[in-house]
Amino acid sequence: MTTTTTPTSSAAAAEFARRQQSPLQRVQHQLHGRPWLSPLFLLFVAFLAFFIATPTFLTANSMGILLQQTAVVACLAVGQTLVILTAGIDLSVGAIMVLSMMVMASLSRDGGMPGLLALAIGIALATVAGALNGFLVTRINLPPFIVTLGTLSIFTAIALLYSGGESIQAEHLPGILNFLGEGFSIAGLQLTWGIVAVVLIYLVVGFVLAQTAWGRYVYAVGDDPESARLSGVASKRVLLAVYTLAGFIYGLAAWVLIGRAGAATPNAVPDANLQSITAVVIGGTSLFGGRGRLIGTAIGALIVQTLQFGLSQMGVDQQWRVLATGILVIVAVAVDQWIRKVKA
Repeated sequence: MTTTTTPTSSAAAAEFARRQQSPLQRVQHQLHGRPWLSPLFLLFVAFLAFFIATPTFLTANSMGILLQQTAVVACLAVGQTLVILTAGIDLSVGAIMVLSMMVMASLSRDGGMPGLLALAIGIALATVAGALNGFLVTRINLPPFIVTLGTLSIFTAIALLYSGGESIQAEHLPGILNFLGEGFSIAGLQLTWGIVAVVLIYLVVGFVLAQTAWGRYVYAVGDDPESARLSGVASKRVLLAVYTLAGFIYGLAAWVLIGRAGAATPNAVPDANLQSITAVVIGGTSLFGGRGRLIGTAIGALIVQTLQFGLSQMGVDQQWRVLATGILVIVAVAVDQWIRKVKA
């Protein structure tokens, strides 16, 4: 005799199972389905704590500075999110950004090249650098950690050799390279076109991940590359495309950085790798791949910069700020491990 399960009985069984869960298990299930909820709560707590500690924290001027500081790391974190969604990691993000930035600036100042062409070449170079990482991972079958650890040193050395360790100030650069540093005001909040550009990047890449077949392939490859391959997904092509797109985004981050810093310097953002990975992990993207959203990454980037900015306003030493960031990473990974153990 065959028993037919109706949708009504299935729903009733699911509701019964839900009621049997403890409050902690319910939280675990909610975070599994919406991994950005925990970083959103953490961001709220951070804002509240710093507002109590330093009343000037939530002023329009402070919020404008915070958003401007967040833009570069948030942009890098988009590319880092794509890589981590495939269960990889990219340690070369900062080096690619700096190399791209120095090439843009040097070509326009020393080579007399039009700013738009120098910008295009710099972004193209970053894209090629990302594709090189992808080639080594997919064709030579090297672990992403080892590949990007090696290219971190290579790209950093090339940037230093190419620039001679010299910074190039904004006044020696064409307007197009400085454009993203120009700003406007909304109700006293000072914003820059770099912030607008980063928001657009999030919207476009977020749409691609959520609404296209390629986006679904990225999640599938990160969750189980062998199953994805057996399902007809060209896993290696997807991985190569992910690293290439990430490189392109790092090139855009270089443009944002020139505007933000008002100069091109080979020593810019020395901890960009750590900050981008921290933003992604805190934002709820699993280091084991296959789970995460860009909205979480954006919140994670805000948390990283809020922590740095708030502690700086409180007069806390840099060493303690680095310590706090390290603790955040460990806690975020521990929470991710706990969420992944959710029971259906």
